[in-house]
Amino acid sequence: MRAAVLVLALSALATASSDVDEVLGAMDIKQRQVVILKLLNQVTEPVMYKEIQDIGMNFKLEENIALFTKSEVVKRLIGLVRVGPLPRGEIFTLHVPRQMEEVISMFHVLYYAKDFTTFVKAACWMRLNLNEGMFVYALTIAVRHRPDCRGIILPPPYEIYPYFFVRGDVIQKSYLLKMKKGLLDYKLCDHYGIKKTDKDIYIVDENIYDSRVFLNIEDKLRYFTEDIDLNTYYYYFHVDYPFWMNDEVINKVNKVRRFELTVYMYQQILARYNLERLSNELPEVQPLSLRKPIEKGYWPWLMLHNGIEMPVRLNNLVVATEDNVDNLLLVETYESMIKEAIIKGYVTIDGVQLELTKPNDIETLGRLIYSNMNTLGRDVMNPNTMVYESYRYLLIIMKSVLGLNTLIPDRLFVTTTVLDHYETALRDPIFYQLQKRLLDIVLLYKLRLPSYTKEELGFPGVKIDNVVVDKLVTHFDDYFMDVTNVVTLTEEELKKAASDMKLMVRKRRLNHQPFKVSIDVVSDKTTDCVIRIFLGPKFDSLGRMIDINKNRLNFVEIDSFLYKLMTGKNTIVRNSADMHNLVRDRIMTHDIWKKIETITDYKDVMVKDLRNFHTGYPSRLLLPKGRIGGMEFLLYVIVSPLKMIDNIDVNVLDINRKDLGVDFRSTVLLDKMPLGYPFDRPIVPVMFFTSNMKFVDVMIFHKKQVSDMKTRWERWVLRDYMLERTPVNTDTYFVDTDVNMKVINQDMNLVDLL
Repeated sequence: MRAAVLVLALSALATASSDVDEVLGAMDIKQRQVVILKLLNQVTEPVMYKEIQDIGMNFKLEENIALFTKSEVVKRLIGLVRVGPLPRGEIFTLHVPRQMEEVISMFHVLYYAKDFTTFVKAACWMRLNLNEGMFVYALTIAVRHRPDCRGIILPPPYEIYPYFFVRGDVIQKSYLLKMKKGLLDYKLCDHYGIKKTDKDIYIVDENIYDSRVFLNIEDKLRYFTEDIDLNTYYYYFHVDYPFWMNDEVINKVNKVRRFELTVYMYQQILARYNLERLSNELPEVQPLSLRKPIEKGYWPWLMLHNGIEMPVRLNNLVVATEDNVDNLLLVETYESMIKEAIIKGYVTIDGVQLELTKPNDIETLGRLIYSNMNTLGRDVMNPNTMVYESYRYLLIIMKSVLGLNTLIPDRLFVTTTVLDHYETALRDPIFYQLQKRLLDIVLLYKLRLPSYTKEELGFPGVKIDNVVVDKLVTHFDDYFMDVTNVVTLTEEELKKAASDMKLMVRKRRLNHQPFKVSIDVVSDKTTDCVIRIFLGPKFDSLGRMIDINKNRLNFVEIDSFLYKLMTGKNTIVRNSADMHNLVRDRIMTHDIWKKIETITDYKDVMVKDLRNFHTGYPSRLLLPKGRIGGMEFLLYVIVSPLKMIDNIDVNVLDINRKDLGVDFRSTVLLDKMPLGYPFDRPIVPVMFFTSNMKFVDVMIFHKKQVSDMKTRWERWVLRDYMLERTPVNTDTYFVDTDVNMKVINQDMNLVDLL
């Protein structure tokens, strides 16, 4: 029986509470995993696990304040609940001040629980009494930051709440299937894109090529911006580095260069987006102007669980309206204050002067743009004169200007846009224009820093002799996403704690064939080094070669790693699957259940298969799509001396250790050089090119499908009048026939990892 060990263990719930404390306190990592999975299963439904319900009903938060290390956080949440929390069924967003205050209070209660027993009791109480969206958010961040939760695998966000990741018409079809108890009209199955497998699994096709949803040419990039793994990466990055979290709370690993990493993450997402734009013959994204109409609109086609659809933004939207003038002025004032501080070289807040002239001052600038200075904590800022409105979350204010004005102080209920959620923000093309505008502020700061000299770029005695790259080929493949959580359970299903109907959605995803990068390095000594590999464009959308200074921020860091060079020739081979900070397809929740039932060494699974499960960038999206017949890019490799940061535990270099708290972004953070080095500062060409770096031309071929809408079951999903097809004359497109070879694991659902 599924997770029988926990069911038997919690049978003591019917007895004294001391027995419950003993059971919860004695749980190993597998049993703790089961508790979290049950708490996050069918969150829009009533609690269907008796043990979770009993714990939540028997726990009184106001009577157990002593069980938390900070009593004030519990009192704060109790006060908010008494005033009136966000009801269940309403949509939660951080962009509403009252909702942000409530969900942060929920997190603090979970985080400051003295032990795992209290943590579980508080979580069960929240699951019964508070908003489901807030509960998922607070519990997710608490699990990622509590030491006693290390190793727990969270279900993918697209399985917890599929509404953020699947189009509304797919959800509607899923509801119809459930209401009709799976009764199919096979004459309409082809038309609606529905398939029933031999294992009684219902598959609904999501047609991203449906031209009815297209508002403008930006919709050509939906396959990238709406990719579920890309949006999950952005969401998990926020979970690990919440902009509102104080340094005194965030764990020590994540605290290192926290806001420098945040700035770099946004710059890299923007650069990656530009590579995809160029692959589709679109120009680079331009910074957002709030004083001009927004030319490109966006139709999300997302319907939430309360029946409300996310709003459409039509083309040529006017932002500078009478209703929006206050927030617009607030944005422009904050931007002017930050730019003025950069030019002066310092910022003064609450009597504390913070410098903005040195390379490591990027931490301060990152807080000004993406957070606020209160995250430094009261040990740094003046504890008596904290002004919470100063420099408050510039990004949130800008999103409010573009959305439905979520900053009204007394507002609790809002209709959110895609920009108001970390799970959906990347879907909207305006997100990238917004980030371009914010990163231009960072560019102003970088202009104050001197360009790198020959000495800072060079590596005496080390030379890159040759770089060889395999043929780079991209293609689209199928992925089946579990959306069973979108349908309502019957009373009988609630009793069984499982749905009788299994629902999947077929998605089309960008992928690439495995490849290797071979680097020949000649060294006159044995030494430690850092090797960085970047991929960037060579030509713009009009076919003109791009100047290196204009182009440097378009390079995506696809790999960075530490290496010990030996005297003589070193041949370094990097496989695409092993490159830095990548994650394959996330394991489905039902497969996690299976592993819990069968495996004995849970930690071994983490080390072998899931070490980078939450933090990684999707390996499928390592390469841009390229073009049929090939598109030329630049691959850049630089070998630099390792300048290890101070007071580092050398054990972090051992990637095979069974440490469940490993953050695999840490590899690049071990080196003192700024993130993005050497492209992070203006380039002086006469000083830039050294023997320890090399540019090479590479071609990326796209292997197009014979038919955009041909499914696994060899039928058309939509009729000709609903799809604009491009005639196809050949199936090779100037690439070798071996591109049809099956990619092991990378383009498959991870059903069996061991």
